[in-house]
Amino acid sequence: MNTRDMAVDYIKRGRRCLTEAENAYNDADYPMAVRRSQECVEMSLKSILRALGIEYPRKHDVSDALDLIKANLPEWFSARIYEVKEISRDLARKRGPAMYGYEAELKPSSSIFDEEDAAKAVNSAKKVFELCNRFILEVLGGY
Repeated sequence: MNTRDMAVDYIKRGRRCLTEAENAYNDADYPMAVRRSQECVEMSLKSILRALGIEYPRKHDVSDALDLIKANLPEWFSARIYEVKEISRDLARKRGPAMYGYEAELKPSSSIFDEEDAAKAVNSAKKVFELCNRFILEVLGGY
């Protein structure tokens, strides 16, 4: 498997996570909508890093690695890099609590995340996915 194949696989997984986030939101499973939104953002960003041959950190938030590629991004993407980084950081912080809640406090995720949180997460994930998908389509010429 090569870098192109990995990038394409990652963006497809990002699309799947976004679909699952939207489904969870529609089912009023707001914590899962947040969790799947984070996974969409993670996979989408890792797809562009892979496409550019950048080794990213093995963690859920790869926003710092975006600084390494900013010069290699088209203007339409680099103009939104700060927003993308903030979305990645925010959702990465919510990743664990969206699945497990605050275990030490015996507070389930369903009492932490509400409809507004989920809507924001899904909309943010859509933004990041659309940017990354456009990048993959333009750079790799489709998939």
